Amino acid sequence: MNKLTVNVDGGARGNPGPAAIGVVVRDDDGALLEELGEKIGRATNNVAEYRALLRGIELAAAHGADEVELVGDSELVVRQIEGRYKVKDATLRELHAEVKRELTGFGSWSIRHVRRESNADADRLVNAALDGS
Repeated sequence: MNKLTVNVDGGARGNPGPAAIGVVVRDDDGALLEELGEKIGRATNNVAEYRALLRGIELAAAHGADEVELVGDSELVVRQIEGRYKVKDATLRELHAEVKRELTGFGSWSIRHVRRESNADADRLVNAALDGS
C-alpha cells in the first residue's frame, strides 16, 4: 500500500490576476518526496486551487500512490470535491469533473480542509512562484 499525502494551494494576485500553484507530496512517514511551485498564468483564486489539486493528483500518481490524502485550505474547493457544496460556476464545474475523473485512478482517496497556517509549505510555494523566486 503506497499512501501519499498531498498538500495543495493556489492563489491569484487580484481575482482574476497572475496566479500560481503550490504542491507538496509526502510519504506515509511524512518524508518530503517532491514540492513544486509554478505560475499558471491569469486565473481566479478558485481556478488556481483546482489547478493545484489536479497537479497534486498527477504528482501522486507519478510517485506510484494507490491511496492519496489531499489537503487544502480552500473550504469551497474541498467541500465541492466532497460533494457537500454545489459547483455552480461553469469553469469550476469542468475542473471539478476532471478532478473526480483523475481520482478514479486511486484505490482510495480522501480530501481534508485545513486552516491556511496548517498549509504553510504549499502557500509558501505559491507566493515564491508569484514573486518569481
